[in-house]
Amino acid sequence: MQSLWMIVASLLFACMGVCVKLGSTQFSAGEMVSWRGLVGVLMVGVLARAQGVRLATPLWRLQLSRGLSGSFALMCYFVAIGLLPLATAVTLSYTSPIFVALLLALMFGERLRPGVLLAVGTGFVGIVLLLRPTLQADQWLGALVGLGAGLVSSLAYVSVRELGRAGEPEVRTVFWFSALTALLGLPWLVAGGNLATLDLRGVLVIAGIGLFGGGAQLAMTRAYRLGKTIVSASLAYTTVIFSSLFGMLLWDETLPPAALLAIALIVASGVMTSLATRSPARRPGPPIERPGGEGYSSPHDPPAFRRLP
Repeated sequence: MQSLWMIVASLLFACMGVCVKLGSTQFSAGEMVSWRGLVGVLMVGVLARAQGVRLATPLWRLQLSRGLSGSFALMCYFVAIGLLPLATAVTLSYTSPIFVALLLALMFGERLRPGVLLAVGTGFVGIVLLLRPTLQADQWLGALVGLGAGLVSSLAYVSVRELGRAGEPEVRTVFWFSALTALLGLPWLVAGGNLATLDLRGVLVIAGIGLFGGGAQLAMTRAYRLGKTIVSASLAYTTVIFSSLFGMLLWDETLPPAALLAIALIVASGVMTSLATRSPARRPGPPIERPGGEGYSSPHDPPAFRRLP
C-alpha cells in the first residue's frame, strides 16, 4: 500500500504537468507559478492550523534562500514544460540529484564515493544524449531552461537540508515556499491581464495545477512516512513514465530511441545516486517538501533522496 501512495503521487505530478502544458497557451509561467503558490498557501495554512503549527519562523534567512531558489526552479520547470515534450521537460527536472551530489562535494567537502561517481557520470551521459542528437533547433531554449530547473533545485536542497537539521517543521517550510512562490509570481499575474477575462478552461487549468500538485504532495508525504525511503525515492521516477504516456495520448509526442535511452540513463542515475548515498537505517523523520515544490523526503535521509516544477 505504501508503494501505491508513491505511484499515486507520481500520477498526480504528471497530471499537474499536463495542466501546466495546457495552460502555457493561455498563461505565462509566472502566472501559473503564482496560482500554484496561492493554492499551496491555502492548503498548507489549513493543515498548519489543524496540526497546531505556528507559521512564524526563526530561520527566515534559510527559508528565504529555500523559497527563492525553489520558486525560480519551479518557474523554469513550467517554462520547459511549455516548450518541450512533456516527458523531456520532466526528465530534465529530475537531474537535480546529480547536481546535488556535486554541490555537496564542492560546498561541504563531502567525499564522492565510487558508486556516486558512477551514478553522476551515467546521468551526464544521459543529459548529453538527450540534448545533443534528439532536440530540434527551436527546442534548445526549453532544454537549457529545463536543465536550469534541475540545477537551481539543487541549490534549494542545501537550504532544505539545513532546515531539516535545525528541526524546522515541514508544514512551516512548505508554507513559506508557497507564500514566496505566490508573491514572486504576482507581477506576472497582475500584468498578464487574464484575471478579468478568466474563462472556464482557465479556471480548470489553474485548479488542476494547484489541486493536483497539492494532492501529489500529500500522497508523497504519506508514502515516505509509511514506506521504505529507497522504494519511495525510486518509484518517484514513475512520473517520467506517466508523463511520457500523457504526451503520447494528448499531443502525439513520440520520442526517438536515443531520447528514450537518455531518459532511461537519467532515471537510472537518480536511482543509483539514492542507493549509493543511503545511510544506515534510522528512525523515520518528518517529511520535507522538495525544492521544486513537488513532494517530500525525510531530513534523516541522505541529500540524494531529496529530489521535486
